[in-house]
Amino acid sequence: MSKIKVAIIGCGNIASSAHLPAYQAASDLCEVKYFCDLIEERATALRDKYGSGIVCTDYHDVVNDPEVTCVSICTPNYEHAVISIDMLNAKKNVLCEKPAAMNADLAAQMQKAADDNGVILNIGVCNRFNTSVIKIAELIQAGVLGNLYHVYCSFRAHRSIPGLGGAFTTKARSGGGALIDWGVHYLDLILYCLGDPAIKTVSAAAYSVLGKDIEGYVYENMWAGPPVKDGVYDVDDMVTGFVRTEGPTLSFNGAWAQNIGESATFIEFMGDKGGIKLQYGGGFVLYSTLNGMLTETHFKYQTENMYNAEVRDFLIKAPQGIKTKASIDKAIITSRLMDMIYRSSELGEEVKA
Repeated sequence: MSKIKVAIIGCGNIASSAHLPAYQAASDLCEVKYFCDLIEERATALRDKYGSGIVCTDYHDVVNDPEVTCVSICTPNYEHAVISIDMLNAKKNVLCEKPAAMNADLAAQMQKAADDNGVILNIGVCNRFNTSVIKIAELIQAGVLGNLYHVYCSFRAHRSIPGLGGAFTTKARSGGGALIDWGVHYLDLILYCLGDPAIKTVSAAAYSVLGKDIEGYVYENMWAGPPVKDGVYDVDDMVTGFVRTEGPTLSFNGAWAQNIGESATFIEFMGDKGGIKLQYGGGFVLYSTLNGMLTETHFKYQTENMYNAEVRDFLIKAPQGIKTKASIDKAIITSRLMDMIYRSSELGEEVKA
C-alpha cells in the first residue's frame, strides 16, 4: 500500500515542534512531500530537519499536485480560511491549526467547503487527544462527578505577551489576543469534556491594557519576539466571562499579561458527587467523599503524545471520509463561543446565541 503524500503549509514553530515530529512518528502511513512557507529559508530548514521533500513558497504548488491528499496548515490565523478552502476545493483533506479562523463566519465557510467537496477538515484542537483530558471526559460520562453544574478555568500569565507589535498582537492578522490564542485551547477542552453542549448566553469583558505602550512594556518573557517598536497592539491581553450552556455553566479568567507575578493555568470541574482539578498540560486530582470522609485521588496512567495521536487520527480516518472529535463540526462551536465573548465585551452586555 502506497504512503499518503502530505504537505506542510507554514514552517514555523508549531510545524517544527508538533506537526513534523508527528508525521515522522507516523512514517508507516505517510511521507511529507512539500514544505511550503513564504520565507524559503524557513521551509528549507524544516525540510532539512525531515531529510527530503520539495521546498516551495507558493501553496498553489500543493493545490495543483493531485498526489498530495492530506495537508497541515500551520500559518498565521488570517491565512487559515483562504488556504484551507483552496485545499478543500482541490479535494484534499486538511488539518488546520487552531483557531479554525479569525471568526466563526470564516470557519463556517471552511466547513461548507469541506462538506461540498466530500473531504475532511480537522482543526488543531490537540487537547481532545490529551490522555488526561480523555480520562476526565470518561469519568464525567461515567457519572463519577454526579451532577456537573459548573466549570472554572484560568489561563493567566505574568507579562508574557507574544511577539508584541507583530502578527500575534495585530487583530487584522490574528483575530484577537489572549482569548483566541490561549483561551481557544481551554474552552475547546472544556466543551469536549462536557460533550459539546450548545451555548445559550455569554457575558464577558476583554481588556487591551498592558501592551499599549509597546516601547515601555516590561516583560518576563516573550516568545515570537522581540517587540516591534513601531508595530500594532489592538488585541486583548486579558479576558473574563461567564457562559451558560445547555449543561453546566462556565466561568473563566485569562491573560497574556497581568500585574500578578505568577501563572495560573488550570481547569476545575465541579459536581455534586465529586470535583476534578486539571493542571493544564499535566495531571489531575479527583476530590470526593466516602463513608463520612473527604477523599483525594491521584491517578497514574500511560500517556500518549497528543500531537502524534492527533496526526495519526487524521491520517487514518480522513482518507476514509470519517469525521472525528477534531472535525470542524466540533471546533466551530468554540469559534462561535469566542465570537460571543468578543461581542459581549464590545456591547458591554450579555449576548444570546
